[in-house]
Amino acid sequence: MRAAWPIKALAEVCEIKPPKNEAKRKLQNADSVSFVPMEDLGIDQKFLEPKAERSLGQVAGSYTYFADGDVLLAKITPCFENGKLGVARGLTNGIGFGSSEYIVFRPRHELSNEYLYYFLLQDSFRADGIKTMSGAVGHKRVSKEFVEHFQIPLPTLPEQQRIVAILDDAFAGLATATANAEKNLKSARELFDSYLNSVFMQRGEGGRELLLGEVCSISSKLVDPREPKFIDLPHLGAGNMASKTGELSGIKTAREEGLKSGKFLFDKTMVLYSKIRPYLMKACRPDFEGLCSADVYPLSPDPAQLDRNFLFHLLMSKDFTEFAIAGSDRAGMPKVNRDHLFKYCVKLPSIEEQIQLASKLDAISAEANRLEVFYERRVVDIANLKQSILRKAFSGELTSPPSQVIQEAAE
Repeated sequence: MRAAWPIKALAEVCEIKPPKNEAKRKLQNADSVSFVPMEDLGIDQKFLEPKAERSLGQVAGSYTYFADGDVLLAKITPCFENGKLGVARGLTNGIGFGSSEYIVFRPRHELSNEYLYYFLLQDSFRADGIKTMSGAVGHKRVSKEFVEHFQIPLPTLPEQQRIVAILDDAFAGLATATANAEKNLKSARELFDSYLNSVFMQRGEGGRELLLGEVCSISSKLVDPREPKFIDLPHLGAGNMASKTGELSGIKTAREEGLKSGKFLFDKTMVLYSKIRPYLMKACRPDFEGLCSADVYPLSPDPAQLDRNFLFHLLMSKDFTEFAIAGSDRAGMPKVNRDHLFKYCVKLPSIEEQIQLASKLDAISAEANRLEVFYERRVVDIANLKQSILRKAFSGELTSPPSQVIQEAAE
């Protein structure tokens, strides 16, 4: 940090929690003011966008007061951790009220409210604040003392305004980059879904229409997982399956889980399908033998009529999923009924065509997954880049134009 910049506690340069009687002196109870509930306080959104109004008399009693130019910060979990923060602007009659979980900062003459906004946007500020949070689970709040005593570097107002201008331009560029990455991420996800659903929505000529029960069965054996020949087998449930992709994680053996109740055997010829909502669109093709929980169906396709990989993709299709949901029952923990599942009418091309289609679906899925990982990483990298730029800003190193700032921070 530049030696010329003084450092002061936030309580020295801000009025924290301005008094409500200011509003009462300016307005009558019947006058309108902006009302900003917690859901309207943005994340990565500098200025508030007031959407609602109430009369002063309706809100002055139990809600938090603020005015145009004040900076609002959520103090309760998880809103504090998520970075809910913004500068009040465009309030009705210049006055707003909102959640009692807001901390309101009113910068004094030596501090720019936008400079304060960017300062509070730092991950390092939130990380330090999280350490001070207290209260019941789900209702933890950052401490008043932490906020009041937290120190902020204080260059001159012209320097603060210069820093804000650079950050505005840099963050606008990064917002565009984020939007593009998120758009590409969405496209990557839709790429596979579109082709998958086109395969199983076709109802033209060719192929045979059969009930799933005619080409698939559930013939797994219920066993005691405590027996020596089963106790070291891997155990799978819906929680081990990644939605849509079929990837497996967190697998433990029957011994490691301490299983005592009966489980079903599965082998390499089967497809495991989650029958419990909201875990539909979860299936896997394990390349090993093991035990599965009662929350999945171990499906055995007839190899002469139904390719295992084709079955896996069928179970992930929109058409089948909608059919499964329509036949689920049991309020609270609905499941796909076995009889209903086997009544699904599937159009089957030849085994050779099924193998070809499944292979193409696997290839498209792999490419879509690769793109998803790439663009998810890109979004994370941009978020990290923002924090790098903020660190430079408040250490006195932000001297370059926005484009160069982004390039330097990325290096």
